[in-house]
Amino acid sequence: MYYTGEFALKASVSIRTLRYYDRVGLLSPSRYTEAGYRLYSDDDLLTLQQILALKFLGFSLKEIKACLSSGPKRLHEVLAMQKAMMRERRTQLDSIIQAIDETEQVLHEHALDCAEGNWQAIVKVIQAIQMEQNEDWVNKYFTPEQRQTMKELSEKSYSPEAAQKLAQRREWTKEDQHVADQQWGAVQAGVRRLVAQGADPASSEAQAVIEQEQALIAQFTQGDAEIDASLKRWWNNYNELPTEKKPFPDFYSKEELAFLEKAHQVYKQRNG
Repeated sequence: MYYTGEFALKASVSIRTLRYYDRVGLLSPSRYTEAGYRLYSDDDLLTLQQILALKFLGFSLKEIKACLSSGPKRLHEVLAMQKAMMRERRTQLDSIIQAIDETEQVLHEHALDCAEGNWQAIVKVIQAIQMEQNEDWVNKYFTPEQRQTMKELSEKSYSPEAAQKLAQRREWTKEDQHVADQQWGAVQAGVRRLVAQGADPASSEAQAVIEQEQALIAQFTQGDAEIDASLKRWWNNYNELPTEKKPFPDFYSKEELAFLEKAHQVYKQRNG
């Protein structure tokens, strides 16, 4: 066992970092002395090494916590996802460099002076690159058949009013998708962990996951009843599709879906 200072020295981190990880529930000491001093073990050192490795790979502390609680199999999946996202980020940086190069060329050819506020040509360059990025992003993740399926689902599920309201929002980008993947990934990891632990759907932890899920749905619907109803129709229609026609795999196993159904019932009873 190691006192905090000894453990920090052994792990090459600051005492402040250890206390912060303890406070956010990421890494707590194995024991405490009778006087209340923290004591860390070699197992804690292994966990800390995993935390530092994932942090270096670009994971947030919230994502790291989900990875540690979900086990090696899920960690393998998340690492693959993180690698893909990092490659996308590299592509985005290349696009930004491209935008800078083309902007410099425009400035040179048209003798524009940024100080004069003549940004129209520059904005056109950036908008063209962004449109190309968004189109490439959609084509990268979905085949033409999958895009057609999702289009048909939307036309079948969303009312004209809901579709018009969504069309008026700004375009959904791959950065938006990245954030959404992280947020929904945390919900999915929470459900998997709770089911693996045999947790009660009525437990406070289970209800916290459902609350997080409902907050994400509300973020999309923005409290609009028509969009909310259309979204529910979309998922009902999606679930009726044959497995081979679904654009993406099911998020949950049958056991996890059963857990979610019970947890939703409890949530509805408690929140009306």
